[in-house]
Amino acid sequence: MTISSSLNAGVAGLAANASRLSTISDNIANSNTNGYKRAETDFHSMVISNGTGTYSAGGVRVTSQRLIDQPGSLMTTSNSTDLAVRGRGFLPVTTESSIGQNGDYPFRLATTGSFRTDSQGYLRSSTGMVLLGWPANADGTVPTYPRDTSDGLEPILINVNQFAGEPTTRMNLGVNLPATETNAGSSGNPLELSIEYFDNLGTSRNVLATFTPSVPATGASNEWTLVLRDSASANAVIGEYTLTFDDSRASGGTLDSVATVTGGAYDPLTGSFSVNVDGGPIEITIGGLNSGTGLTQLSDSFAPTQITKDGSPVGNMISVDVDANGLVQATFDIGITRTVYQIPLVDLPNPNGLIALDNQVYRTSNESGSFFLWDASDGPTGDIVGYALEESTTDVAGELTQLIQTQRAYSSNAKVIQTVDEMLQETTNIKR
Repeated sequence: MTISSSLNAGVAGLAANASRLSTISDNIANSNTNGYKRAETDFHSMVISNGTGTYSAGGVRVTSQRLIDQPGSLMTTSNSTDLAVRGRGFLPVTTESSIGQNGDYPFRLATTGSFRTDSQGYLRSSTGMVLLGWPANADGTVPTYPRDTSDGLEPILINVNQFAGEPTTRMNLGVNLPATETNAGSSGNPLELSIEYFDNLGTSRNVLATFTPSVPATGASNEWTLVLRDSASANAVIGEYTLTFDDSRASGGTLDSVATVTGGAYDPLTGSFSVNVDGGPIEITIGGLNSGTGLTQLSDSFAPTQITKDGSPVGNMISVDVDANGLVQATFDIGITRTVYQIPLVDLPNPNGLIALDNQVYRTSNESGSFFLWDASDGPTGDIVGYALEESTTDVAGELTQLIQTQRAYSSNAKVIQTVDEMLQETTNIKR
């Protein structure tokens, strides 16, 4: 019994070290595989008998696990959609074969991936994994989606031929009006200024501002009538205001009062009013009272001093980037950037309980626990790094050291079997 247990222990030792050799060889083979998580084999003794007297060897058993929660170093790349997770969390991905299958996308996890647009525009890796994300609204905001399920996630589709524009919602009107035009005897001719804006479809429109001076019989009135017309509404009047300027030594040339005739009421705190063009309201800022900004009345020159506005014409998409918060940003050649998707990070209580699949992706299991979708850089999760890939967690020097130890242990167990064989041979020879 004792000799037999020694033989069994030696055989178990050979099998255990062969299993360890398998993990070592797998780790070394994938030392240059981006996102690879090294596997580790542990030995555990088996005890058959305790106490004094005859001892029977129990042998050894082996357990192996993949250290999925161990992070790898990040490597810089030149592709904006090469993504890596810095810290805790996983990128949600699905299989390319599931695209177009009635929205039933197998939920998979990855810590890194080199994603590029395929022939249909989906962000797909070379291994056939498609990146998932929450689609944003047309205005770039991301709606509220459930966080404990993957139902709201969709394959990220980048339309490289997409057009986008932004309507004008704000306008700053800085103009100097000639003080001499409000003096008695002046011509009283109106002064016109056309200001471009962009409607909801990105079409160029104009607001025509007409400044008409009030000419008194004597002296100076320092008063103007501002009439605003919209080219998109057949030059209909959208606002009329009476402007009075200060002529005192302390605040000469600044707005003293603004009276609203038609249009939105003037707010002296913000120095602005709102008018409705064909596509919606635009807030026009002309400056606060006695502030010296916006509209002024100085000297004898009519000149725009500073006219600014938001909005843009229609432009073409030229690039896609992913920021640290997981927002997929599309950049257009007109200089605007718009959020089209948000990539959440998936967190689980036990990442090492995930089921490892081909191509460095994982599937949830009972051992991994329930997952939750976090905004990147929020909660326990890390952030998402673009232009980067996660390197393999294999330490080749450490694996080679373990390889030497495993080889020696295997040889020693083989020696035990050889010794037991010789002892059994001696026992057989007793009969002779």
